[in-house]
Amino acid sequence: MKILFMCTANSCRSVLSEGLFNHAAPPGMTAVSAGSFPSGRLNPHAVSTLQALGVETSGLYSKGSESFQHSPPDIVITVCDKAGGEPCPVYFGPAIKSHWGLADPSEVEGSDEAVQAAFDATVAHIRRRFAAFFALDLNALGPSALKQALDHIGAQP
Repeated sequence: MKILFMCTANSCRSVLSEGLFNHAAPPGMTAVSAGSFPSGRLNPHAVSTLQALGVETSGLYSKGSESFQHSPPDIVITVCDKAGGEPCPVYFGPAIKSHWGLADPSEVEGSDEAVQAAFDATVAHIRRRFAAFFALDLNALGPSALKQALDHIGAQP
């Protein structure tokens, strides 16, 4: 199963999600990320946060959703409020789509400790959602039930 985490710039929240998912996912599941308007660069705090957690970052880069035109995901999850209202490109066709909005830690200003605390809180939020996702019996859920379960996970604080 292939999961696409999508955000506007594909530099922070979607990249955190991709890295953390691939670090924790069971065999047979993989994540990628993309941006509707990719910035072409990764947020340095996102990368350093993942590295501090022992998450592999060498394969992460900012890219657009057209990268997956010929290899569409099974599930598309938008992770920022701006991307939540954007239509997923048509070539994602039958992919199940859900929105798991996250506050943008890269917008936090202040001391290094305050900025890192925002990134740590975002990571904790992502991990809670992944724990709920990994607990789903995917073999027992049809597309409609899976969409409902994903939407429920995304609605949790």
